[in-house]
Amino acid sequence: MLTLDLNDPRPLHEQVAGAIRRAIGDGSYAAGDRLPPARDLADALGINANTVLRALRELRDEGLLEFRRGRGVSVAGVPTGRALIVQRARDLLEEAKKYGYSRDDLIDVLKELP
Repeated sequence: MLTLDLNDPRPLHEQVAGAIRRAIGDGSYAAGDRLPPARDLADALGINANTVLRALRELRDEGLLEFRRGRGVSVAGVPTGRALIVQRARDLLEEAKKYGYSRDDLIDVLKELP
């Protein structure tokens, strides 16, 4: 379900956090749903479990996930519309950078949209 782009210059933990954030926002995970264990996610993504744990802690600090001893990690809530837009804007900015566009170039493109 979650995928990473190894050519993406962003740190892996940010990519993992973004992928989980999008999965929650898109409805793949609902409030109360349990996530797979960090080790299983790491194995599926081919990365270190500590990288996944760092992403999970970041999402916990944002209030999206909760850690319960003996019960694993579950979705605490659904991100607000603003949080989803911020994540998608980050993704768009990273994509634009791949094509040589700066943040200001991207803002100009957005201003041109109807």
